Amino acid sequence: MTQRPQDKKPTAFQSVTAGMIAGAIEATITYPTEFVKTQLQLQGKLSKVQLAEGAAGVARKQFSGPLDVVKVTVREHGVLGLYRGLSALVIGTASKAGVRFLVFDQIKAALEDKNGKVTGWRMMLAGLGAGVMEAIIAVTPTETIKTKLIQDQNNSNPRFKGLLHGTRIIIAEQGIAGIYQGVTTVIARQGANSAVRLAAYGMMRERATDYYEVKGVASVPAYATFGIGAVAGVITVYTTMPLDVLKTKMQAVDARQRYKNSADCAVKTFKEEGVFAFWKGATPRLGRLIFSGGIVFTCYEEVLRLYRKFE
Repeated sequence: MTQRPQDKKPTAFQSVTAGMIAGAIEATITYPTEFVKTQLQLQGKLSKVQLAEGAAGVARKQFSGPLDVVKVTVREHGVLGLYRGLSALVIGTASKAGVRFLVFDQIKAALEDKNGKVTGWRMMLAGLGAGVMEAIIAVTPTETIKTKLIQDQNNSNPRFKGLLHGTRIIIAEQGIAGIYQGVTTVIARQGANSAVRLAAYGMMRERATDYYEVKGVASVPAYATFGIGAVAGVITVYTTMPLDVLKTKMQAVDARQRYKNSADCAVKTFKEEGVFAFWKGATPRLGRLIFSGGIVFTCYEEVLRLYRKFE
């Protein structure tokens, strides 16, 4: 049986570089939605004193919703204010996408049956492994820095002048542990994210490949890949949102003063803000993951397609 071009296994170099390119493009395009989501998650129910004076030295603003975050940020910091922390996320997203696709492709290849097929649970296992690795290597430090940069902007006198300056201060004051804050929740979130997202995408893409093959189309069109990635993003948002909220809270500037650990954070969030607080920021995150899922998977497949053309 002739091997279809799309079934050819990418090399480690191809997986890493295609993933990094796709991740960098996706992060740059969708970053404002990540900024809005983070701002909404960082605010809790605060007293009038906290609102006036700030908690733990951090000035607080209460936003009424995603549009209010955009309006207030643009009014006070200009349009570029919506890109505060972008550098950290682009570096992190490019790195994590490279790690994610490399590990996922390698584990998935190892779990294939004799016909080259991977069942749903095995694909989820491959995604879980990819998520854990990307959380440890790339996601935790870069998202911790990004969260602190965004929160610092809410202070009347921001301390961090940019990515490098902020990172130096964080490490000087808190050590390396300062950029690995909330690592447990990040591993849980990324593991769940990748398990759900990559498994959903992989299973839908396999069916799409079979569908287009019957129609005589050599490979899945880019628009179909975008749609499959977007659907995978929607599924991921609503199944993993509570972990994302806890991750953001555990990476806040004042997290060490407010929470003993991730479990304490979950309990306090429930008691102080209610169950729906665990889905706070879902709308901007949904906006981001719909587009990011479409963008990152489409870019990844297109880069691999270019590689195959030049082989």
